[in-house]
Amino acid sequence: MGKTDIRWVADGLEMYRSRLVHYAPFSVHELPELKGVGAMDREQIKQREGECLLKAIRPTDHVVLLDEHGREFTSVEFARSLDRLMQQGRDLVFVVGGAYGFSPGMYSRADSKLSLSKMTCSHQLVRTVFAEQLYRAFTILRGAPYHNE
Repeated sequence: MGKTDIRWVADGLEMYRSRLVHYAPFSVHELPELKGVGAMDREQIKQREGECLLKAIRPTDHVVLLDEHGREFTSVEFARSLDRLMQQGRDLVFVVGGAYGFSPGMYSRADSKLSLSKMTCSHQLVRTVFAEQLYRAFTILRGAPYHNE
């Protein structure tokens, strides 16, 4: 939800996007921030954001929420998990929610949840951090010299 408006974060996201397209079709879709949220509470905001997100997801997509309560992986474990998911033949949609997290509807729609850390991260910054981890996973799967272990 919302645009990546921090320049250095957007630059980092673009750098990894340009690298990822060599491994798989990859795109970033940023949904506009909600208007008129000043009178809404957190649950109302999550509900409205969830409605917008659900409209952008196709029924055939495999949806992974980037969520603090999701499963944590090492980079190698994530690469193996990604490989298994890709073998299913469904489009993978990794979703970063808004500042308050996800609505119950988004949790119901999700096929899985992934946590990058137990620490909270800005929903803008997490896009770049995740893109780097996704790139790292592809280099692990392809044996490219990027990940050191």
